[in-house]
Amino acid sequence: MFEHFFQCPYCWEDISMLLDVFVSNQKYVEDCEVCCNLIEITVIFEEEMLISFSSVMLAHWQANRTAC
Repeated sequence: MFEHFFQCPYCWEDISMLLDVFVSNQKYVEDCEVCCNLIEITVIFEEEMLISFSSVMLAHWQANRTAC
């Protein structure tokens, strides 16, 4: 596992996630541990090295958001 630190695209708080280095292409949705908004995560590893990481807002989620 690889711990990656980044800022939430909603609240800009620093958060971290554990990423599986043995899965080369990953795309999934996680909630921010601070503001609870859903974040789409896209990760690419090559030979267990992080090549690309993106975290973006889910626009349709924000419109229907309820408190966590």
